[in-house]
Amino acid sequence: MKLTILGCYAATPRTITNPTSQVLEIRNRMFLIDCGEGTQVQLRKNKLKFSKINHIFISHLHGDHFYGLVGLISTFMLLNRQTDLHVYGPKGIKEIILLQLRYSNSYTGYNLYFYELDSKESEVVYEDEKVIVKTIPLKHRIYTNGFLFQEKIGDRKLNVDAVQEYKIDTCYYQKIKNGRDITLDDGTVIPNAEITFDPIQPKSYAFCSDTMYDESIISIIENCDVLYHETTFLESEADKAEKTMHSTAKQAATIAAKANVKQLILGHYSTRYDSIDLFRQEAEIVYSDVLLADDGKTFEF
Repeated sequence: MKLTILGCYAATPRTITNPTSQVLEIRNRMFLIDCGEGTQVQLRKNKLKFSKINHIFISHLHGDHFYGLVGLISTFMLLNRQTDLHVYGPKGIKEIILLQLRYSNSYTGYNLYFYELDSKESEVVYEDEKVIVKTIPLKHRIYTNGFLFQEKIGDRKLNVDAVQEYKIDTCYYQKIKNGRDITLDDGTVIPNAEITFDPIQPKSYAFCSDTMYDESIISIIENCDVLYHETTFLESEADKAEKTMHSTAKQAATIAAKANVKQLILGHYSTRYDSIDLFRQEAEIVYSDVLLADDGKTFEF
């Protein structure tokens, strides 16, 4: 599982910082999460292939989280994209994008699908044979969702030495990896556990930006491998966090601790602070395993 931070700062883009956008690579899928201004420039800087992005998840309709979307969609058109593109976001995202395309006389040569969300309960929005994506309802000034990306449990791993010892034909290998026991020609049943190893433990990633402190998300993200949680303010500006419905570093760390996540990544920093390390220092008082997002930074899990 690989996470590339394209932008992780709040509000407006600057010459040295970018608004929210990130790419999650999981089980050979590449998901784009939010699409602030400058996303496609950051994709190029980080040498990420545009063509591999088939699914885009938009958390909410504040500009610093989706103003780069219509530009990216248009660039796909200029690159003669043929593959379908799927966009998941709040109700209204389809109207906003199609209006811009219509009045600029820009129509895609590929199929563009919108999945508009309005449920206040967690729901599955994407699923295939390897990955499932659920919404994480968040509390912000407008309708907002985070997203939980979960690997499905894969096939069991073949114990090559064991299957060769029992002289099992290769035509049975896939059935064995699927968990089946094997019956030999003499009627002996070989339990699957004797000829396989457990599959790799599936990983999970929770994206939570923007939101105020909200313990209702704990049951959704509990025990996940990695949590990205917004931390727009430090605790000294907790009043501003409450007023704008954002979180402090201490609050993000509290959620991580109560949800028993394995690692916490902080992001969505207000640019009023001299150093983002202040967020880590505050969070580590509550939760020990804290990482700092920053533009262009890559995490591998």
